[in-house]
Amino acid sequence: MTGRPVPAVLPPSLRGPLGLVAALAALVVVLLGVLYSGDGEPGRVDTRIGAVVDGVGQPWRHVALAMDFLGEPVGAATLVAAAVTGCLLLRRPRAAVIFVAGAALTVGTATLLKHLAGRTIHGEGNLSYPSGHTAFLTALALVAALLATGRLGLGGTAGTSLVLAAALAAGAAMGWAQVALGAHYPTDVLGGWCTALAVTPATAWLVDRSADRLDGRRTDRLVDR
Repeated sequence: MTGRPVPAVLPPSLRGPLGLVAALAALVVVLLGVLYSGDGEPGRVDTRIGAVVDGVGQPWRHVALAMDFLGEPVGAATLVAAAVTGCLLLRRPRAAVIFVAGAALTVGTATLLKHLAGRTIHGEGNLSYPSGHTAFLTALALVAALLATGRLGLGGTAGTSLVLAAALAAGAAMGWAQVALGAHYPTDVLGGWCTALAVTPATAWLVDRSADRLDGRRTDRLVDR
């Protein structure tokens, strides 16, 4: 018996569209990083958006703080643990791996980019570009949407739309919180969102590819026996 093939987390019909999105997102990340490299002041766009969003009053500040907590170590670990537990209960270990790997690689990339860009907020030492909080929540939303796409059997256009909508919703929610709390400039948030769009689909593809190869080797061994 070879067993039933394990479905890919990144469906083949989405690889082309999301690959293009990832390439464009990576380009935006690089361009913004170069534009604001070593800067410590908001740009024109940052100033305009910040004037509307920054310094929200109650009760919205509580909402912003709650969102911010989801990107802090304890909140982030809780979200990832819940996602992994759900995947294991649904017998989707590959999805569990992608949740962990996608979040880790996305946040790791954002952290590396912060040191490369050197953009600061509120003085030296407070590296701000890109927003790791935004990148993290967007990465989780991307993986969750990919799983939903597979479960619903959505095609390329519908599946891509669902994935991008989920990423936009998560990125906008966390991005709003970061700007409202004065933790990031709006362009930092955009950079974090694009970092997740560039890294997470690539991570899903790599995990799928590696898992398929491993499954193929196991199948060959069973056949040989």
